[in-house]
This record gives sequence, C-alpha cells and structure tokens, in this order.
Amino acid sequence: EGVVRRRRWCGTGVCRGVGLRMSDAERAFRVSASDADEGISSVGGTAGGSELGDVPSAGLVPIRRALLSVSNKSSLPELATFLHAMGVEIISTGGSAKMIADGGIPVTEVSELTGFPEMMDGRVKTLHPRIHGGLLAIRGNDDHERAMDEQGILPIDLLVVNLYPFEETSASGASFEECVENIDVGGPAMIRAASKNFAHVTVVTSVDQYPELMTAMEDNGGSTTLELRRKLALMAYALTSAYDASISTWFSKQEGGLFPQRLALGATLKQSLRYGENPHQVAAFYTTDAAATRLGVGNAEVIQGKELSYNNIADADAAFRLASEFEEPVCAIIKHSNPCGTAVGVSTQDAYLRALAADPVSAFGGIIALNKTIDLPVAEEIVKLFTEVVVAPDATAEALAVLATRKSLRVMLTGVMASSDSSPELQFKSVSGGLLVQSSDEGIIEESDLTVVTERAPTAAEMRDLLFAWKVCKHVKSNAIVYAKGGATVGIGAGQMSRVDSARIAAWKAEETSREAQEETCRSQGSVCASDAFFPFADGLIVVAEAGATAVIQPGGSKRDEEVIAAANERGIAMVFTGMRHFLH
Repeated sequence: EGVVRRRRWCGTGVCRGVGLRMSDAERAFRVSASDADEGISSVGGTAGGSELGDVPSAGLVPIRRALLSVSNKSSLPELATFLHAMGVEIISTGGSAKMIADGGIPVTEVSELTGFPEMMDGRVKTLHPRIHGGLLAIRGNDDHERAMDEQGILPIDLLVVNLYPFEETSASGASFEECVENIDVGGPAMIRAASKNFAHVTVVTSVDQYPELMTAMEDNGGSTTLELRRKLALMAYALTSAYDASISTWFSKQEGGLFPQRLALGATLKQSLRYGENPHQVAAFYTTDAAATRLGVGNAEVIQGKELSYNNIADADAAFRLASEFEEPVCAIIKHSNPCGTAVGVSTQDAYLRALAADPVSAFGGIIALNKTIDLPVAEEIVKLFTEVVVAPDATAEALAVLATRKSLRVMLTGVMASSDSSPELQFKSVSGGLLVQSSDEGIIEESDLTVVTERAPTAAEMRDLLFAWKVCKHVKSNAIVYAKGGATVGIGAGQMSRVDSARIAAWKAEETSREAQEETCRSQGSVCASDAFFPFADGLIVVAEAGATAVIQPGGSKRDEEVIAAANERGIAMVFTGMRHFLH
C-alpha cells in the first residue's frame, strides 16, 4: 500500500469515546508499516516530523474514511455507493446522512463522531476538534499522531463538501435574514482545513469533480495522487475565496456602499481563450456574480460556430449593450467595439438591412446584435455576408438551420435583452499597480430631459432622430460624433483626439457610403448629429453644419457654449442640451 511510517492507534481498534471502528485492513495498514520506510519522500521538517508529513514516493494516499456534507445532493447516492464499494467508511451530516442511509449505505452521523448533537438550527455540527483534527493532522508527524491518539481523533482522508447557495439566494432577492442564514461557516472551514493538508487529504467541492475522483480511485486501487490533491485544493481555495468575495460584495451593498475598504472579487472561469487581443497575449473569460441577475454575453448560450475569441466576446458585449437600449426592432453592427451601422426597423430584417446599408464596407467581418428573435428572413440576409458573431435573445429553428450553413459563424443566444432599468454593475479597468472601478453607464435621456438652447426647436422628426443618435453615441468610443437620419446612422466618427476630427470623419464616411451607393445626395444632408461631450469650440459645430446636419444633441457645459449656440443660430440649426456626458474609453 506504500505506507511510510508506524502510527500509534488504540490497541483495541476503537478510539476512545468514538464509535468508529478501524477495519482490520486499516489496522494492518497503520500499524504494521513500521518497516516500510524505504522510498519515503518527506518535505521540509518540524520537531515532530515533516511539514507535510510522510508521503509515499508515488504520492498515492489511500482513502479509507470520508466525510460527506453537501448542500447540493445531486449524484450523492451514486458517490456514496461507489465509496462503500471501495471499502471507504462514510461519515455524514443531517440531510446528506439521511439520503445515504436511505440508499442502504452504512453511514455514521457526525454527532456520533463528535459526541455532540447538531445544534442551533444546524449552525454548529462540524466545528469540532474530532473533525478538524482528522482533516488537519499531518500523517507521520509524531506530535500530531500522539494528539490524535490521546484525543480519540481518527484521520479523514476525503472531504466532500459544497456550500450553502448564498450567491443564488442573494441573487433571488431573498430577505436580509434569509441571505445571512445561507452564509456557510462550517463548510468553508472544513474545505480550508482539508486543502491545507492536501498532502494527505483529498477535498472535493463540486458535483462536477465526482467523476474525476472516482476514476482516480479506480485507477489507483482506492488511492488518489498528489497531483490530483493539489489540483483539487487549488480549486477549493478559489471557491472559498470567491464565496467570501460574494458575501463581502453583498454586505457592502446592504450597507449602502459600492466601494468597500477592501475590494474582494469573485469570478468563475468560463473559457480559456486561444489568445488575447493579439496572438502573443494569453487570455481567459470569467463570469462574475452579476451573471446571475444581469443577462448578457456572460451567460449566453453559444449555439454554433468556431470557438469564441477574446475580441469576439468584447465586441459581442458592445453590440449587445447597444441593442439593449431600444424597445423597437434594432440591429447594431460592431467592429472593434464601435458601431459601424445601427438602425431601427419595422422588423429584424428591415433593421439589419438598414444598419448594413449605413456602412457595408466596415460591416464585413463584424459582429451583429439584434434585440428581437432571429427569424428566417433576417437569417437569410445575414448569411450573405461574412460575419464573426450574431448575438440575439433567441432564434427560430428555421433561422438556425440557415445560419448553420455558415459553419464558422458563432451564434449566441442570451434568452432576453438587458433591462433598461437594470441597476448599475461595477466595471473595472486595470492600471499599473491598481484598478479603476466605476458603476456602469446606465444613463437614459428622454425628450422631457432636454433643454432647447437655440432659437429654433427641433421638429418632431428631428427629435426622434436626435434621441436615436444619442443612444448610439453613448456606445461609440470618445471623442464620438454620430450623424443619423430616419432611425439609422449615416456616419460615425469614433475615438479621435479632437472632436472636430471626429465630426469630419463621420461626414466623410457618410459621403463615401453615399458615393458607393451611387446616391446623388450625401446622406448627412438633412441628418441630425449627436456628440458624446460638449463642443469646446464652435469649429466642431460648423463642421457639423457644413455636413448638412439640421439639429444637434450634446451635453453642453463648455465655457464657450454661447459661441457654439450663436454658430448654431447663424446656420438655422436646432440644438438641445442633455446635461449628461457619455465619455467611453
């Protein structure tokens, strides 16, 4: 069995005060190993033995006693049946013990081991030296084994625990008291103890890990390898860290703050990515607690297509957020996180065709977001052009069949669109040595929020386009200028260092697209213009007027607002101030 050093055990085979009897095989395993010192591999050293204890050179540790205490009881009977068949003695708690016993598997209640009943509505059941001593004791450490002998502590070789569903409970809108009751105490304590002693103890924290555990035991005669124990310990520490982070974040919100003194982050690896923004960068995709309540790309179902890349996910999120701004059918086509065409329509097909027409050159290889179900007519149009990703709340079977003809096209279904009244989520941006944290931009402007600052007020048609352009402009990288007409963008200037250059680029894009479409009149003629921040000088407004825009929406707030307003009045332009800026970097 690869045992490495003699251990002291009660001569009768029953530890004092504990009704758990060692099997003959275990007694032989523990006691007759005094001459099995050859091949011992010890790490470090303490007065009473090594820091990790004596580990067989192959790293194999047999599992002879297991503690099972789970909130999620899926596959518990199957696991218990397997362990019993492998000769493992099972200890368990409460509902877990009952389920195991109901399956005809011998099980010892924790209360029999500790000599104390579960108490305080289950708050206290595993917080006992006979539990934690059995998990933490270093095998082969003379002092530890002497203490185990004196206190009647039996070693626990396998811990199977999953935690109270705090994240699910808090996300469900449960009361403060219910959320508090779902904060697990004993579970994390045992997990940390077993993980610390990974040299000798195997810790399993998820139903998904059961098959790997059982395969390892089958392949190694009832033992686990050091490699597996280290891997499971790492996953266990990550779990408890994320669990505590979730509690900390929730508690901070209850106290009315978004920014605690110490920020704890918890996220779950969803996908290892081929690379980051560039092939020489490594990357991964994690989901956060927000995924439980805020639907979007993080919890979308990928129906078909190649593996998503870092850039695919980033662009799909940008497209999804923009499409979520609208109630009527809308299509947003994104390249490098900026919209190249966005339009509303009477149907998804209509919206897509109008968005595509806004800049068909840039749309090649783009990401498409729709806020309504993908139906057959729009699917038949989408497959005519190379597209990286399509994201939408749902798709009909007929539409999916058509999209499947494009094997590499990724199709992501989110279930629903993000709600316009969603509470802000935290957004993070790494800087050297730190993190910038802010609430997400959920700012919404209605017509009633606008202030007309020019002699001429916008017409009803201009007002509709101004509000449309403002929603799009919110999702364009600063400095941002958007020309729009008839519920569709006609020119977008993004990410320029000066606002006047963004205005010129947007006008040039409108001119080029009109020329390609062989239209006699430039599309920016009779359009409206949205600017994500104020015009610092009148020159930007003059460029907009020269492009043919007849109305402007902008935040206002410049020291030279009066000069800009005067320039608008001179050119008969209607202008409204929002009082809200939408910088995006």
